[in-house]
Parts: sequence; C-alpha cells; structure tokens
Amino acid sequence: MFMSNNACFVPTSFWLTGIPGLESLHLWFSIPFSSMYLVAVVGNVTILAVVKMERSLHQPMYFFLCMLAVIDLVLSTSTMPKLLAIFWFGAHNIDLDACLVQMFFIHCFATVESGIFLAMAFDRYVAICDPLRHTSVLTHTVVSRLGLAALLRGVLYIGPLPLMIHLRLSLYRTQIIAHSYCEHMAVVTLACGDTTVNNLYGMGIGFLVLILDSLAITASYVMIFRAVMGLATPEARFKTLGTCSSHICAILVFYIPIAVSSLTHRFGHHVPPHIHIILANFYLLIPPILNPVVYAVRTKQIRRRLLHILKARAQPK
Repeated sequence: MFMSNNACFVPTSFWLTGIPGLESLHLWFSIPFSSMYLVAVVGNVTILAVVKMERSLHQPMYFFLCMLAVIDLVLSTSTMPKLLAIFWFGAHNIDLDACLVQMFFIHCFATVESGIFLAMAFDRYVAICDPLRHTSVLTHTVVSRLGLAALLRGVLYIGPLPLMIHLRLSLYRTQIIAHSYCEHMAVVTLACGDTTVNNLYGMGIGFLVLILDSLAITASYVMIFRAVMGLATPEARFKTLGTCSSHICAILVFYIPIAVSSLTHRFGHHVPPHIHIILANFYLLIPPILNPVVYAVRTKQIRRRLLHILKARAQPK
C-alpha cells in the first residue's frame, strides 16, 4: 500500500515503475534489452580477453580500452539485471540502501568513463604531437595512475550524492519512482522539504564532468589536428588521423546519448515520460554495446586477433 501524495513518510524501499505508461509491453521490451545486454557483456569480455592474450596490444591505448570495457560492464550490470527482473518477474521493489548504491554506481562510473576518455585524449595527443617521448611519458605506471585518478575523481564527485540524500532527505511524498533505475533527480524530486542543495550539487557535478571534460578533449584534438595538418603528405595525414578514429567514435558514442537524454529531460516537457526512460536506458546501453564494435572494426590488431581465434576454433580437431 503506497502513501498518498499529500503525506510525507520515511520509506524503507522504493517502487521502480520500469517504463511508465507501457507496463503492458514490458515483456516485449525485455527482448531487445536482454539481447543488447548480452551483446554488451560478450563484447566487452571479448575485448578484455583479446588484449590479455595479444602481447602486441599491451600499449597505453589498449589498457585504457580495457578500463572502458570494465566500466561499461559495471554500468550495464548496475541497471539491466534489475530492469529485466521488472520486465520478467514484476520485481519493482528496491530497498532504500540498494537504491542509493545503484545510484552511486551509475553516476560514479559514468564519471569515471568520462575521465578515461580524457586520459585517452592525452595519450593520442602525446602519441601524435610528441611521438618520440610517447613510450617514456605513457608508461604502465602512468597509465595505472591515470586510471586510478579517474576512479578516485568519480568516487569523490559522486559519493556525496547518495550521502546527501541519506542525511538530508528522509521524508518522501511517495515510494513510486517513475523510472527504471534509481537516477539521482528521479529520487530527489520525490522528497519533502528543501532539495536546493541536492539539485545544485547534481548540476554542478554535471557541469564539471561533461562540460569541462568535453572542452579538454576538444582542446587536445585541436592541437592534434594542427600537428596533423603540418605533415607533408595527405597519406601521412590520413594515416595519423586513422589512429584517432576509434577514440573519436567512442567519444561520440558516449557523449551524444548523454546530450540527447539531458536535453530531452531538461527541455522536452511535451515528450512522453516513457520516451525519457527509454532514452535514459539507451544512454547506459549504447556505449557498452558499440565501444567493442568500434574498436574491433577500426583496430587492425584486435580485428586480426579475433579472426585468428575464430579460425582456430573453426578448424576440426
């Protein structure tokens, strides 16, 4: 039994609606979502296995790619099992603590992924603008520290989000979250009392992560393009830019869904709620699906190793 909207109470759990307004189609939605989740898991595990087996891929760019694969696995696994449980078993209920943990993992690892893209942009900048120092600058230790810095930044930025909800927002008007997972604003809007601090902090973190990271990545590529334009022949320019193509595609795959989802959420007041929710889920699924595909297609070493594995398994024993 849910409390009425005019009464505030202390909940022990929340009720995730899944895709509001389309509850009768949940079983049908489970087919594409479960398929995409399976593709994401298989694709990212394959990338991890290929980089581990192929010693020629033990380079900074591929170590960063492995970090992306782990992050994508965490992001998709933070939401998809619960979403599929809602679709298949009607398991809408989620404990308050579990909701806050899910919120932390989603926002934290999205922040970490943005940090890894920034580190990859730095790697491409050094590789193209100062190639003689690339191996001495981007050592295994430096790559590990950059990955750890991205992780710590995510924890420090996002840790206060669920903590402030736990400490400041104890009373809620309803248990029903009109979403398929515990997104920060979806929870905060249910709270009684003043949520200004929570709203401002969430918006500030969004600005710091998305805007500043994207500006830094853009600045690095401006310098990269200036260096490339100084090369003698078109063939050299094309070959050099080709080393950045996978990274550029991965950045677009990550930032475009975020931008579309955010703009739709902020300004699409006439967009039906189920469209908001579907876009929000795609934002967490598209990068984990497409990142392995982009790097497998665009990277010759990964493509060659994958073909070698497939041919070896196809041969009769």
